[in-house]
Amino acid sequence: MSSEIVLDQEKDHDALVEIWHKAVVQTHTFLSEEDIHFYHQVVQNGALNEVEIWVELNDEKEPTGFIGLDGKKIEMLFVDPDYHGLGIGRRLIGQAEKVKGSHLQVDVNEQNEGACAFYKRLGFVQTGRSELDGSGRPFPLLHLEYKAF
Repeated sequence: MSSEIVLDQEKDHDALVEIWHKAVVQTHTFLSEEDIHFYHQVVQNGALNEVEIWVELNDEKEPTGFIGLDGKKIEMLFVDPDYHGLGIGRRLIGQAEKVKGSHLQVDVNEQNEGACAFYKRLGFVQTGRSELDGSGRPFPLLHLEYKAF
Protein backbone atom coordinates (compact mmCIF):
# COMPACT_ATOMS: atom_id res chain seq x y z
CA MET A 1 0.00 0.00 0.00
CA SER A 2 1.40 3.36 -0.98
CA SER A 3 0.19 6.65 0.35
CA GLU A 4 0.77 10.34 0.09
CA ILE A 5 0.18 13.23 2.46
CA VAL A 6 -1.32 16.37 0.97
CA LEU A 7 -2.51 19.73 2.22
CA ASP A 8 -6.32 19.60 2.22
CA GLN A 9 -8.13 21.96 -0.13
CA GLU A 10 -11.53 21.49 1.59
CA LYS A 11 -12.70 19.05 -1.10
CA ASP A 12 -12.53 16.18 1.39
CA HIS A 13 -14.52 17.90 4.17
CA ASP A 14 -17.34 15.34 4.34
CA ALA A 15 -14.93 12.39 4.16
CA LEU A 16 -12.84 13.88 6.98
CA VAL A 17 -15.92 14.42 9.14
CA GLU A 18 -16.82 10.77 8.53
CA ILE A 19 -13.29 9.63 9.50
CA TRP A 20 -13.55 11.78 12.64
CA HIS A 21 -16.91 10.21 13.54
CA LYS A 22 -15.83 6.61 12.95
CA ALA A 23 -12.61 7.12 14.92
CA VAL A 24 -14.33 8.87 17.84
CA VAL A 25 -17.02 6.19 18.14
CA GLN A 26 -14.30 3.53 18.30
CA THR A 27 -11.72 5.28 20.50
CA HIS A 28 -13.60 7.76 22.70
CA THR A 29 -15.65 5.21 24.60
CA PHE A 30 -15.95 7.61 27.55
CA LEU A 31 -18.22 9.92 25.52
CA SER A 32 -21.99 9.54 25.50
CA GLU A 33 -24.02 9.64 22.28
CA GLU A 34 -25.04 13.20 23.21
CA ASP A 35 -21.38 14.20 23.64
CA ILE A 36 -20.46 12.69 20.29
CA HIS A 37 -23.36 14.52 18.65
CA PHE A 38 -22.21 17.82 20.23
CA TYR A 39 -18.62 17.45 19.00
CA HIS A 40 -19.79 16.16 15.60
CA GLN A 41 -21.66 19.44 15.10
CA VAL A 42 -18.50 21.37 16.03
CA VAL A 43 -16.42 19.40 13.51
CA GLN A 44 -19.10 19.45 10.81
CA ASN A 45 -19.75 23.18 11.13
CA GLY A 46 -16.32 24.68 10.90
CA ALA A 47 -13.66 23.21 13.19
CA LEU A 48 -11.84 21.76 10.18
CA ASN A 49 -11.74 25.20 8.57
CA GLU A 50 -9.98 26.72 11.57
CA VAL A 51 -6.81 24.63 11.27
CA GLU A 52 -4.26 23.62 8.64
CA ILE A 53 -5.31 20.11 7.55
CA TRP A 54 -2.92 17.52 6.14
CA VAL A 55 -4.53 14.36 4.78
CA GLU A 56 -3.07 10.94 4.06
CA LEU A 57 -4.55 9.43 0.89
CA ASN A 58 -4.54 5.77 -0.11
CA ASP A 59 -3.86 4.39 -3.60
CA GLU A 60 -7.36 5.38 -4.69
CA LYS A 61 -6.74 8.97 -3.50
CA GLU A 62 -9.26 8.51 -0.66
CA PRO A 63 -8.51 10.01 2.76
CA THR A 64 -7.44 7.50 5.41
CA GLY A 65 -6.48 9.95 8.16
CA PHE A 66 -5.78 13.59 8.86
CA ILE A 67 -4.01 15.97 11.20
CA GLY A 68 -5.15 19.52 11.99
CA LEU A 69 -2.51 22.04 13.02
CA ASP A 70 -2.68 25.50 14.54
CA GLY A 71 0.91 26.64 14.43
CA LYS A 72 2.90 23.99 16.32
CA LYS A 73 -0.19 22.67 18.11
CA ILE A 74 -1.88 19.49 16.93
CA GLU A 75 -5.56 20.28 17.31
CA MET A 76 -6.76 16.98 15.90
CA LEU A 77 -5.38 13.69 14.61
CA PHE A 78 -7.79 11.04 13.41
CA VAL A 79 -7.29 7.87 11.39
CA ASP A 80 -10.06 5.79 9.86
CA PRO A 81 -10.39 2.74 12.15
CA ASP A 82 -10.14 0.48 9.08
CA TYR A 83 -6.55 1.77 8.76
CA HIS A 84 -5.47 1.75 12.42
CA GLY A 85 -2.08 0.20 13.08
CA LEU A 86 -0.62 0.95 9.63
CA GLY A 87 1.59 3.90 10.63
CA ILE A 88 -0.71 6.65 9.35
CA GLY A 89 -0.75 8.56 12.64
CA ARG A 90 3.04 8.34 12.89
CA ARG A 91 3.44 9.58 9.30
CA LEU A 92 1.06 12.49 9.95
CA ILE A 93 3.06 13.48 13.05
CA GLY A 94 6.19 13.27 10.88
CA GLN A 95 4.55 15.59 8.34
CA ALA A 96 3.67 18.04 11.11
CA GLU A 97 7.28 18.08 12.27
CA LYS A 98 8.47 18.52 8.67
CA VAL A 99 6.28 21.60 8.09
CA LYS A 100 6.29 23.07 11.63
CA GLY A 101 9.57 21.93 13.16
CA SER A 102 10.07 20.29 16.54
CA HIS A 103 8.39 21.24 19.82
CA LEU A 104 4.95 20.17 18.65
CA GLN A 105 2.20 20.29 21.27
CA VAL A 106 -1.04 18.36 21.67
CA ASP A 107 -3.84 18.05 24.20
CA VAL A 108 -5.22 14.53 24.53
CA ASN A 109 -8.22 13.28 26.47
CA GLU A 110 -6.93 11.59 29.61
CA GLN A 111 -9.60 8.86 29.24
CA ASN A 112 -8.41 8.03 25.71
CA GLU A 113 -5.76 5.55 26.83
CA GLY A 114 -4.91 4.45 23.28
CA ALA A 115 -4.13 8.01 22.18
CA CYS A 116 -2.14 8.71 25.35
CA ALA A 117 -0.04 5.59 24.74
CA PHE A 118 0.40 6.49 21.04
CA TYR A 119 1.76 9.96 21.76
CA LYS A 120 4.03 8.74 24.56
CA ARG A 121 5.44 6.01 22.26
CA LEU A 122 6.38 8.76 19.82
CA GLY A 123 8.22 10.70 22.52
CA PHE A 124 5.63 13.21 23.68
CA VAL A 125 5.94 14.10 27.36
CA GLN A 126 3.27 15.48 29.67
CA THR A 127 3.71 19.15 30.56
CA GLY A 128 0.37 19.80 32.26
CA ARG A 129 -3.24 18.77 32.83
CA SER A 130 -6.63 20.49 32.69
CA GLU A 131 -9.84 19.28 34.34
CA LEU A 132 -11.99 20.54 31.44
CA ASP A 133 -11.66 20.20 27.69
CA GLY A 134 -11.58 23.15 25.28
CA SER A 135 -15.39 23.30 25.26
CA GLY A 136 -15.57 23.54 29.04
CA ARG A 137 -16.82 19.96 29.38
CA PRO A 138 -15.60 17.63 32.15
CA PHE A 139 -13.19 15.57 30.06
CA PRO A 140 -9.68 16.10 31.47
CA LEU A 141 -6.92 16.89 29.02
CA LEU A 142 -3.26 16.01 29.24
CA HIS A 143 -0.99 18.65 27.72
CA LEU A 144 1.88 16.99 25.86
CA GLU A 145 4.94 18.31 24.09
CA TYR A 146 7.19 16.66 21.56
CA LYS A 147 10.82 17.64 21.23
CA ALA A 148 12.03 15.61 18.24
CA PHE A 149 10.74 12.83 16.02
